Amino acid sequence: MNSQEQFCNSTYADQMHIAERELSAFIRAVTQLFGSEEAKLSAEDWLDESELMDSPPLSTSRNWRAVTIAASARLASRLAVAQHRGSSRQVSAARRAG
Repeated sequence: MNSQEQFCNSTYADQMHIAERELSAFIRAVTQLFGSEEAKLSAEDWLDESELMDSPPLSTSRNWRAVTIAASARLASRLAVAQHRGSSRQVSAARRAG
């Protein structure tokens, strides 16, 4: 293996380690705040967002925090929709009862 290949492999391994740490921290926080079901959905969102990232997969400058921010936005949107649906149901139930 030449030095260029070793550098690429090392860089790739470093990026994978950083990505794993970022995803792990994100999922741990979502689990603590919103439970395991939201964590599972958020993990899928994070992986989807990582695939949508503009930089090539073996790039030395991937911004994993941007992936987490995008996945967090998806989570916030999902929670907002769920909250809106829940409050709409409460209003409808109150109208029927009243």
